[in-house]
Amino acid sequence: MSEPLYKQSMLRDGALENKVAIITGGGTGLGKAMAMEFARLGSGIIIASRKMDVLEEAAHEISEFGVKVIPISMDIRNPEQVDRMMSQAVSEFGKVDVLVNNAAGNFPVDSLEMSDNAWNAVVGIVLNGTWYCSQRAGKQMVKQGTGGSILNVGASYMWTGGPKTVHSAAAKAGILAMTKSLAVEWAPHRIRVNEIVPGAIEDTGAVRMLWSDEDTAKKVLNNIPAGRFGTSQEVANLASYLVSDYAAFVSGACFVIDSGSCLNKSVF
Repeated sequence: MSEPLYKQSMLRDGALENKVAIITGGGTGLGKAMAMEFARLGSGIIIASRKMDVLEEAAHEISEFGVKVIPISMDIRNPEQVDRMMSQAVSEFGKVDVLVNNAAGNFPVDSLEMSDNAWNAVVGIVLNGTWYCSQRAGKQMVKQGTGGSILNVGASYMWTGGPKTVHSAAAKAGILAMTKSLAVEWAPHRIRVNEIVPGAIEDTGAVRMLWSDEDTAKKVLNNIPAGRFGTSQEVANLASYLVSDYAAFVSGACFVIDSGSCLNKSVF
């Protein structure tokens, strides 16, 4: 019996051929899954995060698709390091077509006990880092004159808020505003900006960190209408469509991929 379609690749081979994509947080989890799918579709890949050993291991796996993969160790909270990443990407590939702002930081903490460092760390990675990378990529895409695609990764609590997530919720809400603002402003340059909001995806850091104990995980699963966690392949398929030329008329959109969980009012 063949595996279900939602576990399979969606776009045809070569759908991202001759593209160059930067994926922040691309060494693990959803970032790595997106990088793997983009590579399978023919894109050159830059994966960036802070741990070079993790990046090199991921780059080895991704390169098995026969594309060029460059791992770059950097901190997206530092605009100078973002500048260097962009310069290296252009030096290696000659251009940048796609940016996926996937890098994130989150940990549950009581807001009354949260330190300034904790607040600044999460907002610095999630909001500031997304802005630094987006602006630099946007400038490069304008310079190239060929347009491009930026894809941001959000979270459903950016609409609802939630206990112990005020730092991340505030930052993610800012990303949604950024997505919509830049989509309109940069449209004349043929730069598209969209956002995806994954729900609970199996084998990701968010699931392990936020719902680490069995009882909580079971409650989360009971709130998912499909009765299962999502797969990283489903997220990678949606991402690959949005950054591809198939989605040339899609910009300023926010796609939720959670089986309707954020609409389910029977929240625990």
